[in-house]
Amino acid sequence: MKFIEFGIGNTWIIRTETELEDGTEYEEKGIKGPIKFYSLYLRIWIGKTVLIADLKEGFKRQKKNRNEFKVIFGIVSG
Repeated sequence: MKFIEFGIGNTWIIRTETELEDGTEYEEKGIKGPIKFYSLYLRIWIGKTVLIADLKEGFKRQKKNRNEFKVIFGIVSG
C-alpha cells in the first residue's frame, strides 16, 4: 500500500510512504505513482494521542509511545 500525505509533522510537507508485503516501509519526497485510489483520511496527532478519520475504516483513536504534533491529510493507494 502507498500513503500519500500532505501536512505538517512529517519529514516533508508532501510525501509518499510505501509499505511492502514483508512489513518494511520507506518514504519518499513528493507524490510517487501509480496511484490506485482506496481511501482518504485525516490524522491529527497531539502528544501521545492520534485521532484518525478514514472514509473506509471510520473513526479511530490510538495511543503512541512518543510525543508528536502532526496534522496530515492522506490518500491510501492500494
